[in-house]
Amino acid sequence: MLFRIVLIASLLGGAGMVRAEPLTFSAALTLAERASPDLEAQTAGIEAARSGAVAAGALPDPKLELGIENLPVTGPDQWRMDRDSMTMRKIGVMQEIPNAARRHASTAVAAATVAQAEAQRRVHVVAVRTAAAVAWLNRLYVERRLGLLGELQHENELFASAVQAQLAGGRGAAADLIAPKQEAADLADRFDSLQIEALKARAALRRLLGSAGDEPLAGDPPAFAVDAVQLRAHVHTHPDLALYGPMIEVAQAQVHAAEAAKVPDWSVELSYGNRASQYSDMLSLQFTLALPVFAATRQDPLIDASRKEMHRLEAERSDMLSSHTEVLEGELGDFVVLTRQLDRVREIRLPLARQKLDFLLAGYQVNKADLTAVLSARRELIDTRIVEIDLQNQRDVAAARIYLGYVEPAS
Repeated sequence: MLFRIVLIASLLGGAGMVRAEPLTFSAALTLAERASPDLEAQTAGIEAARSGAVAAGALPDPKLELGIENLPVTGPDQWRMDRDSMTMRKIGVMQEIPNAARRHASTAVAAATVAQAEAQRRVHVVAVRTAAAVAWLNRLYVERRLGLLGELQHENELFASAVQAQLAGGRGAAADLIAPKQEAADLADRFDSLQIEALKARAALRRLLGSAGDEPLAGDPPAFAVDAVQLRAHVHTHPDLALYGPMIEVAQAQVHAAEAAKVPDWSVELSYGNRASQYSDMLSLQFTLALPVFAATRQDPLIDASRKEMHRLEAERSDMLSSHTEVLEGELGDFVVLTRQLDRVREIRLPLARQKLDFLLAGYQVNKADLTAVLSARRELIDTRIVEIDLQNQRDVAAARIYLGYVEPAS
């Protein structure tokens, strides 16, 4: 009995120690791809296009012919198959043979359709990875702000103790005891508001990753390489723009298919006719050639429509290139400005805020500064530290959008 209790306790203890691994940035992006039903649908679409491409350009199935020819329906030989020399039982096979240009165009359409499906999946991959990156970064930085406020709450308790020590030493005023309590209440309000943001950030990540979105985060964001010159040279590699390549190839192949309709198709038929025993059996070979003599009202309008569709896609791609160039310039501008502001906070504003608080706190300890000025400087330092985290969040999100949209697809 004792052995069983020890065994069960050890198993339960071991089960309690089993935890999922912390969620890194790269793991979040990978899990988002695996969990996306949209990407699963896109993958199925690629497989469907590949399966359809197997039959592209193949000859149509042959046709089997069975029948009776020249059966009398009037006169003394009515419905008799063994009297008239023209009556025969017939069996044959017929094969339609589209012209080579039509078959080549069909193969090209199928290949371009596969490429288009793959390009569409890449568009969705970038969208899913970008959404996961933004959700991971937002959760990381809101949790860092929560951690900062938690540290400040502890510091506030120490500060309140210092104020009490000042009063015990005969320095300061009794009203100074109220200010740290008010400061603690303000910090608690800000902490509660951030907890709501943290819940929302966790829910956004969970929506993309499933239960893995609730795991603790690990690691820092990657240092995204943002080279403005290289990005401007490769703006066309964005998946939204790369999608137009196979789309235009499909349209061009459809133009060739429409043009191939002006080339005659043909068919061949071989049949065997069995007649009555007193007559010889017959073998027939027949060729049929299509005559596209009404091209002006049949094939030419289709060719013109296909060409206009191709020109429409080319114009649309050109317009999207201009749009993405504009968007990229805006994103690069945001990244540069956010980087400058973050550097300014770290190099100038934070050191000055700490220095100001140190001076005022030293003055308060020797009765040369009042508590109000100290608390004001402390709030300024708190706000500056939070601004630093906010700017880092915005800067990393901007860099992730640029990198995942332009750099990663190009590489």
